[in-house]
Amino acid sequence: MSKILILGGYGYTGKLLAKYLLAETDAHIVIAGRSLDKAQAFVDELADPRARAQKVDASEAATLQPALQDVDLCLVAAPTTHHAATVIYACLAAGADYLDVQFSAAKLKALRAAEKQIRKSERCFITEAGYHPGLPSVMVRYAAKKLDSIESGVTAGYLNMGKDLPYSEAVDELMEGFVYYEAQVFKNGAWTKPREWSMSKFDFGPGIGKKNCYSMFFEEMRKLPETYPSLKNTGFYISESNWLADLFITPIVMLGLKLAPKRGLRPLGKLMWWGMQQSPPPHMVMIAVEAQGLTNGAPATVRARVSHPDGYELTAIPVVAYLKQYLDGSARRVGLHMMGHLAEPERLFKDMQAMGARVTVEECRETLS
Repeated sequence: MSKILILGGYGYTGKLLAKYLLAETDAHIVIAGRSLDKAQAFVDELADPRARAQKVDASEAATLQPALQDVDLCLVAAPTTHHAATVIYACLAAGADYLDVQFSAAKLKALRAAEKQIRKSERCFITEAGYHPGLPSVMVRYAAKKLDSIESGVTAGYLNMGKDLPYSEAVDELMEGFVYYEAQVFKNGAWTKPREWSMSKFDFGPGIGKKNCYSMFFEEMRKLPETYPSLKNTGFYISESNWLADLFITPIVMLGLKLAPKRGLRPLGKLMWWGMQQSPPPHMVMIAVEAQGLTNGAPATVRARVSHPDGYELTAIPVVAYLKQYLDGSARRVGLHMMGHLAEPERLFKDMQAMGARVTVEECRETLS
């Protein structure tokens, strides 16, 4: 039986990961965090003999390494990006694989610095897992499998959580992304400049319709033009929210984080979170792809959408869907990888749907006369 230690296992995302792992796999899990009382309280709530609690501080290798000694995978669900190197090297020392659901330039830098050692140790390290990042490159790869050749694969995210989702430390990491914000997309066969943002109309389908969207770069997209030489356009766009958040709050947050990236993070993050929650229904999160290419020599279009009413759920569901592939060995590779590059798309979507995500696919092919 595989054993997975969930670092931050009693946090909002960690709890969902634990519940889905117990429901969908036969893995044993360790709920780990700085508070043993909180970890044990959640284990008691789970009431599953495959779950146990352990006190672990991600900033201290002295507590991390012993906890990882008999663990197959360290699943990082805690906002520990400032201690990324400590976690990475503790996993290597203990001989454990690694997966994170974090969005952080500093974390990527630390992982790349350890890449040679990861390969030498024959470990599998997976990063950028979850909703976004995580699903954008999977969406393009899914569409590419439906086409003989893909020429364009553009993805977009719709984020409208309503007023019920709480602010968590995971949102702090999302706000840190604004400090290092890049907007480049792959357009007409070349990457645009990192800070050169673009706007596009994207159709999210019934209930949402067409929205203005703004470009946002995820590292997982960089490899796609190499994987598909016929691809001329790809990238990720994030949908507009509401006039208050888009026109007033976002510029304030962007400027504030440049002036005070540390002190301003939490108050500005809460301001942004509040502004985004003022959007009218439908309340859901969605990621979609629109791809064009050729099938049997004729132009063809593929549209696919993945959605869920709860954004935290749509972070946990794709991770556990991927881990089902990892645990059976079909999606475990030695080295440093991004989830969106390793996951088999069709199986991932099927398992996500079984866990409550809504998946819709449309294919349209023109008939040659």
